Amino acid sequence: MRTQAIVVGTDGTQWSAAAVDWAAREARRRHRPLRIVYAFDWDWHESRYDIGSEYIDVTRELAEAVTADAARRAREVAPGVTAVAQAVTGRAGAELLAESREAALLVVGSRGRGGFAGLLLGSVSQHLATHAACPVVVVRGRHDAIGGPVVAGVDDSAAADHVLETAFDAAAARGCALLALRAYLPAVPLWLTGVPIAGVDTPEQDAAERVLLDEQLAPWRAKYPDVPVGVVLTHESAAAALVAASHDAQLVVVGSRGHGVVAATLVGSAGLHLLHHAHCPVHIVRQGERR
Repeated sequence: MRTQAIVVGTDGTQWSAAAVDWAAREARRRHRPLRIVYAFDWDWHESRYDIGSEYIDVTRELAEAVTADAARRAREVAPGVTAVAQAVTGRAGAELLAESREAALLVVGSRGRGGFAGLLLGSVSQHLATHAACPVVVVRGRHDAIGGPVVAGVDDSAAADHVLETAFDAAAARGCALLALRAYLPAVPLWLTGVPIAGVDTPEQDAAERVLLDEQLAPWRAKYPDVPVGVVLTHESAAAALVAASHDAQLVVVGSRGHGVVAATLVGSAGLHLLHHAHCPVHIVRQGERR
């Protein structure tokens, strides 16, 4: 059976270069091939002018130069990795979405060529993060950090085990600690209305939540006995807590969340906030992902 590749999108920008670096190292860690894809869209320009094939020839040459440089870069940062690069004609979002159907992991940078300077997350990256058929890593912030833990955002959803499996596996591969973060809003008395929930002392509820979290962690601690595990229980919003934790992390792992018939195509509000503000790469685990 063919080994699924890690696919990374590139376009020659500094953001895509960071994505290629991260994807190459991850491919070497997982002993998987790396597929580098550059999608160039020439039809919009070509259809407006009668200039023959000159434009497409030049565009293709530039695209092939970008992919060749990306492949060289991948082999330099991760010696021994099997890297294949290809330039394809089409829109980046659509082409990478199609690639995700056969990929083990899709890696993208936080921005691309088409974005405005003030944007924190490019539209293509967000579209892929919310619609890809496979797990997605958005590379941003401290993409080459080797210190710090892997942070797992853990809730009581059906995706929690998939998040923990991915996070423990990532921590074991990196030889680092795992930090399990759980954010919850405690039930408070009516007379405390108006008091910030983050500052409310609820020891009994906190103890109950910690027991539940310990129960979730137990099988994974047993499976990965060499991974040190820390636990954070907070009344802050999950988005704020995860962004704060990303300051010192080398990877944050979260689950995809959705509603109704489009559950597989949405990322919850905490995940989207994290994608815009995280200080390290963010791994979005699809429900059903297994190693």
